[in-house]
Amino acid sequence: MAAPRKRAKEVKLKRLEAQTRVICTVNRIIFALMALILSLAVVASALPQKKRLADLKFKLAQTLAAEEQILAEKEFRETELRALKEDHEFLELKAMDRLNLHRHGEKVYRIERDEP
Repeated sequence: MAAPRKRAKEVKLKRLEAQTRVICTVNRIIFALMALILSLAVVASALPQKKRLADLKFKLAQTLAAEEQILAEKEFRETELRALKEDHEFLELKAMDRLNLHRHGEKVYRIERDEP
């Protein structure tokens, strides 16, 4: 009789070990799924920020281009102002052009453009 009890205990022990392995495997699968879901949540929360970053970079590029254009215009105006103050020939040419005047004997060629 001792042998059947011993045999029954061994079978019971093997069943418990099998159940423990199954539980451990299920726990690992659940942990892996939770880690996957967490990583997907992190990636999903980063996507709107990445889009906003791209929009901000585009706006920055536009602003820098506008700034460059304004600085070029400023430099042109400063050069023109300096020439008006210091160069009398330039001042005379500008005034004659604006007032539509010319010297006696000069030929003036005007090119008229069609305004859009």
